[in-house]
Amino acid sequence: MHNVDTYTGSSFSLKNKIARLIWNFVYIMAFKYSPRPFHEWRSLLLRIFGAKIGKGVHIYPKVKIWAPWNLEIHDQVGVANGVDLYSQGKILLEYRCVISQRSYICTGTHDFNLKGHPLYTKPITVSKFAWVAAEAFVGPGVTIGEGAVVGARGVIFKDVEPWTVVGGNPAKFIKTREFKD
Repeated sequence: MHNVDTYTGSSFSLKNKIARLIWNFVYIMAFKYSPRPFHEWRSLLLRIFGAKIGKGVHIYPKVKIWAPWNLEIHDQVGVANGVDLYSQGKILLEYRCVISQRSYICTGTHDFNLKGHPLYTKPITVSKFAWVAAEAFVGPGVTIGEGAVVGARGVIFKDVEPWTVVGGNPAKFIKTREFKD
């Protein structure tokens, strides 16, 4: 981070701010209002801004992305309209995971116990075959395990075990997921 006292200045450098300004211009002009089927176009734009994007990725036009250079998205991932990828830190979306509409994936937070409430980031991983259902919140430093399901409007502050279903606020174990071909 650029500054540890959020009362006296920004947490990010001028270079970071300029890069985000350029990204936001491109986002509004070429990404946000692109036709829904133009997944390859949006993937190309993200790659230009430093994202690592796999093949067959479906990122819809109304996905909000804070910093594309902090994204790594593997093959055949789906990210629905209205998702907010608040990528102040790294976000990794692994093979065939799905992030449903209006979910919020948030890598940044503030340490309210320290003077100045400094911002800090922790990476988020959504593992292969996992599903983050509609309007869920995933907090900094969380790993959603392989094949796990986060129920609609679930609030996740701790890692989710592989092949489990969790939900609620805060999310709790509901059951084991049985994956059938």
